[in-house]
Amino acid sequence: MRLSIIIVNYNVRHFLEQALGSVRRAVRGIDAEVWVVDNNSVDDSVRMVEEKFPEVRLIVNRDNPGFAKANNQAIRQSTGEYVLLLNPDTLVEEDTFSKCLAFMDSHPEAGALGCKLIDGTGKFLPESKRGFPSPWVAFCKTFGLSAIFPRSKTFNRYYLGYLDVDKTSEADVLAGCFMFIRRSALDRAGLLDEAFFMYGEDIDLSYRIIQAGFKNYYFPETKIIHYKGESTKKGSLNYVRTFYQAMIIFTRKHFTGRQAGLFVFMLQGAIWLRAGMTLAKNFWDRIWLPAVDTMLIYAGLVVLKNFWANYYYKDPEWFKTDVLWFSFPLYILIWLGTAWLNGGYDQRYDIRRLVRGLAFGTVVLAAVYGFLDLDYRPSRALVLMGAVWAVLATIGVRAVAHFVEFKNFRLGLDKIRNLLIVGSMKESERVTGLLRQVGISPNLIGVIAPPGETDGREYLCAFSQMDEVVRIYRVNELIFCSKDIRSQDIMACMTRLGPAISYKIVPEESMSIIGSSSKDEPGELYTIAIRYNIAQAGQRRNKRVFDLLICLALIPAAPFWLLFSSHRMQWIGNWRAVFSGKKTWVGYAPQGNTTSLPSLKTGVFSPLDTLRDIHPTTQMIDRLNFLFAKDWNVWRDLTLVGQMLVD
Repeated sequence: MRLSIIIVNYNVRHFLEQALGSVRRAVRGIDAEVWVVDNNSVDDSVRMVEEKFPEVRLIVNRDNPGFAKANNQAIRQSTGEYVLLLNPDTLVEEDTFSKCLAFMDSHPEAGALGCKLIDGTGKFLPESKRGFPSPWVAFCKTFGLSAIFPRSKTFNRYYLGYLDVDKTSEADVLAGCFMFIRRSALDRAGLLDEAFFMYGEDIDLSYRIIQAGFKNYYFPETKIIHYKGESTKKGSLNYVRTFYQAMIIFTRKHFTGRQAGLFVFMLQGAIWLRAGMTLAKNFWDRIWLPAVDTMLIYAGLVVLKNFWANYYYKDPEWFKTDVLWFSFPLYILIWLGTAWLNGGYDQRYDIRRLVRGLAFGTVVLAAVYGFLDLDYRPSRALVLMGAVWAVLATIGVRAVAHFVEFKNFRLGLDKIRNLLIVGSMKESERVTGLLRQVGISPNLIGVIAPPGETDGREYLCAFSQMDEVVRIYRVNELIFCSKDIRSQDIMACMTRLGPAISYKIVPEESMSIIGSSSKDEPGELYTIAIRYNIAQAGQRRNKRVFDLLICLALIPAAPFWLLFSSHRMQWIGNWRAVFSGKKTWVGYAPQGNTTSLPSLKTGVFSPLDTLRDIHPTTQMIDRLNFLFAKDWNVWRDLTLVGQMLVD
């Protein structure tokens, strides 16, 4: 056996499907075996592999033992002269394996090899080649010197920025998403260290391969797409903690004495520094827009107050100071609060959600207005003018932000895509059908013939003319049909046309469309899988707000629970659990199978509680849970809670 390909999967079914499809094409003519180790996925990955890729050798874990241990499981059973560790969120070229085998055969000193990595926009990923960590390397990386001086041999040894990305060269560290290893090097260096759960195992193995007397090579003669890990969010505190803890494990393992102590100290400091920076960035990303909205609306209300006092009341001192510190903040809180609940801050350029939320806030404010003390009710006209100003001001802020990000003022239009499909007419029809089913309606310019096919008036142009068509029609999205186009042709187009275009790929016989819009974001997915309301960020927030409001509404009834209820302790316990976020008032029926549904806190009540004198089957319970997740809204929860409280 020449080559053993090992893929560890965890809940990335659609990406795994694409990766295996590209691997199947790349192993043609090669004596190879493919292993998939599934770490207890709940997204039907195992069944997909069994049905669509029967040639794959499958290891199914009943827990998640981590990346290193899962790889070792397959390595021990594999028989290949070479072992390739490959991530599931990748796409390889048709000749990737043959080129790697040829290089390794002609370079017996090579212990491992890594290739050129590009992201979903076609941009080169610097982690294709890295240097070993050291106190100086860690310092430059933590404090941004490597980013300021990307080509410096002194300041950017982390990414080896001084090396030509298009020339084969020795490299210290190879990326774990594509690590082509000689079996004899593994035998001498040892398998992956299972002390590393998710990060650092590639650095450790690269180091040990060199220590064993071999060389690691960066080999840019072939490239792969890496969608940057669907299961890892690099902007999260968990990533910061896990990554730097992995570096500490590596340091304590391979460094000794004073150098080790200094390195660990720096890494621990880096954890706190990066954690603080991450918290600050996440906080700023969440707060800057509502903060700007608040300041602009408040300033506008002050101007309107002064104008109305002079114009209508002919008295500059007509409004009391209480209006400034109580009334105006209350107005803003209601307006922005209802905009937030309506999703106006989830999708910042969705003007409809914003205006709808502000309009609802104005209605709420009108209802509340009559209950305020006369000192806090300056003028209904001022409220209406303030509402108009709130709409204009918030739209204006988003228009400016949109221009900064997209260089135009077409608010809400950035989702309208000028789309080209590259592939056969049969596959293009399938793609348009998939887009319709997921509710995406781009502006389809036409279909470009796949390479080698020029006949047929249905096509907009030949494959060789695509660049010109993209320019003429200002295309901003390309969808490639992998059944008709080689992976290497797709990657060549991505690299040539650049990151200004959004690229998607449709795997053969797949019901998904895969792509990525940024090197810093995980891969994105269009799929005909069911869209669950309960999985939407805005709806989950609304559910939490509803839970808290019900908790507050039940406080006046607490004396009745204590005096008259036979289940008083249960009621109090449930109230505390919901208020603290450990439970939700309405959740799934516990008797059903919910592994394929969006996660949800345990419910005090469930849709099953509405059934009377019925003994539901397992199928009926699963259906109830499915409909609850798919069609959830606040009113369903309110109805059920109200019914249960009355009963």
